[in-house]
Amino acid sequence: MRSANMPKSTRSLALISEPDVETVFERLREAMPGRTKNAKGPKGQPDAYRSCISCMLSAQSLDSNTAKAARALFALAASPEEMLALEDEAIAQAIKPCGLYNMKTRNIRKFNQALLAEHGGVVPDTRSGLLSLPGIGRKCADIVMSFTFGADVIAVDTHVHRVCNRIGLTDAKTAEKTAEQIEQRAPDWAMADGHFWLIQFGKRVCTSRSPKCDRCPVSDLCLWYQRETDAGATS
Repeated sequence: MRSANMPKSTRSLALISEPDVETVFERLREAMPGRTKNAKGPKGQPDAYRSCISCMLSAQSLDSNTAKAARALFALAASPEEMLALEDEAIAQAIKPCGLYNMKTRNIRKFNQALLAEHGGVVPDTRSGLLSLPGIGRKCADIVMSFTFGADVIAVDTHVHRVCNRIGLTDAKTAEKTAEQIEQRAPDWAMADGHFWLIQFGKRVCTSRSPKCDRCPVSDLCLWYQRETDAGATS
């Protein structure tokens, strides 16, 4: 079998059957922790507004850098009105640790303007409402819905996207398409904690490089593992 350290494909190029999807989630439920008690929003933020801003800051940024930027920014402003009272230069300087700070500054300003104009400063609790706001994409919307509003949705980050497409739960090129497919294919009972099982599985077992297939609870169902095994047998 080809070494797991070699260039990897995260896509199975096929889909496992619906009964197998159910089995995968049953096994992950047994092997991985679910939602922790009092789980907070993105980057530990306590409310929907700061969760949205933190999600915007996290794009192409390490968690540690996002946390630094969020702390600095929220020390200056913690509401739409306060944020819009800041000069762009002040926002950019505060969020500089997370990178792309000029673009993110523009998005933060547009987000706050729209939030006040269209929602009275109150973050909407629906996906469509969140997606209507500048700077908020599907991943961010689903994360805020799950963590802040307690909705049963599977938010798709890098880990979840990789895991779903390796196993064959989905077969999508983008995280947004993965989110659409997993929402259609995951059993209803798995929607509440599915994000937590998948993300922990991606961090602990189905890692980007050197996935630990020898101790994977779903390797017998994983289409990527089957393909790699077959390739090794014929090489």
